[in-house]
Amino acid sequence: MRAKYINPFTDFGFKKIFGEEASKPQLIDFLNAVLPQPNKIVDLTFKNTENLGQISIDRKVIYDIYCENENGEKFIVELQKAKQNYFKERTIYYSTFPIREQAERGEWNFNLKAVYCIGTLDFTFDDYENEREKNEVLHIINLKNQNGKVFYDKLTYIYLEMPNFKKAETELLTRLDKWLFFIKNLEDFQTIPTIFSDDIFTHAFEKAEISKFGQVELDNYEQSLKVFRDNKNTYDYAIETATKLGLEQGYTQGISQGISQGISQGISQAKLDIAKAMKTKGISTKDISELTGIPETEINKL
Repeated sequence: MRAKYINPFTDFGFKKIFGEEASKPQLIDFLNAVLPQPNKIVDLTFKNTENLGQISIDRKVIYDIYCENENGEKFIVELQKAKQNYFKERTIYYSTFPIREQAERGEWNFNLKAVYCIGTLDFTFDDYENEREKNEVLHIINLKNQNGKVFYDKLTYIYLEMPNFKKAETELLTRLDKWLFFIKNLEDFQTIPTIFSDDIFTHAFEKAEISKFGQVELDNYEQSLKVFRDNKNTYDYAIETATKLGLEQGYTQGISQGISQGISQGISQAKLDIAKAMKTKGISTKDISELTGIPETEINKL
């Protein structure tokens, strides 16, 4: 059966639902459901990211959505489809952009507006110390001291691990539950579930309906969907390689430590497949090399 609605885990789909001017009500509602703050966002302004990065790759591999609320607080909203090396470091690095952006010329008292980084992840970190943390969907991280007291409350990282969200429609209790259920199952819906009866979700479904796209939007979505599937196949290939070697539990460690030649071969092939998909998308060989660690000479052969 052909999908009626877009896949929100594609770059096109995520930005269509949350990253367009007409999608602002959905983004505000989603952020208000996610953020651990009593003051609700009333309005948002989408920000141009082109002038944030200091080098070319910064300006190209930038956040999916960057916006600011009525109080001047900054919000980075990202969709991350697959694990990558140093993902946490990448998130922290990009969070410094909206911090540095606030610097004023001349005398300045360094009073910063809050910065929030929200990542919707189609994977789990798998580095938690207990089962409770391992199975949690929502993870909120602040800068704290050795006693667990928040040292600085204006920088918050929020990660939503979508594979851990397993609630059925009858189990949805909160607004965030509804949004996570919507994101995880949108591509499989053929009709709108009765639980999504309010205007915010009705509008989200309207924007996500593929039959309402023009030819340009449809072409862009198909290309985005192809990249998503290619990346997923690459990830699945690496897992299959590890599984055949009987190293399922050691897969994550194998990626970071390179302890198995078989896994190393799988990861190398995965990187090449990703590089090929990025090259097809028009990303420069220099940027692909910096992102994957593959020499430009090898990328040119793909």
